[in-house]
Amino acid sequence: MGGTGHPPWARRGPAHKDLVKSHLMYAVREEVEVLKEQIKDLIEKNNQLEQENNLLKTLASPEQLAQFQAQLQTSSSPASSQTQGTTLQPSQPAPQSSGPSA
Repeated sequence: MGGTGHPPWARRGPAHKDLVKSHLMYAVREEVEVLKEQIKDLIEKNNQLEQENNLLKTLASPEQLAQFQAQLQTSSSPASSQTQGTTLQPSQPAPQSSGPSA
């Protein structure tokens, strides 16, 4: 601090303060635009995943849904973090419907 009791940047006058303020406002506006785009992308991705989730629920058998619910309950415990990567794949045919025999 100088002899006037103000920091050096404060002695440069209002023009300097306005310049700093305009630069900060510009940076904030740019960051807001980036965040708006990220939010938009995340909303779109969320909607897509919700549609996919609903489709999978309609295609899954009650047994598959029960198995998946059981996996979710066990994966919430710390000892079973290995099962968190397991996903339900209801589009795979059941073993008894293996296709036409030759």
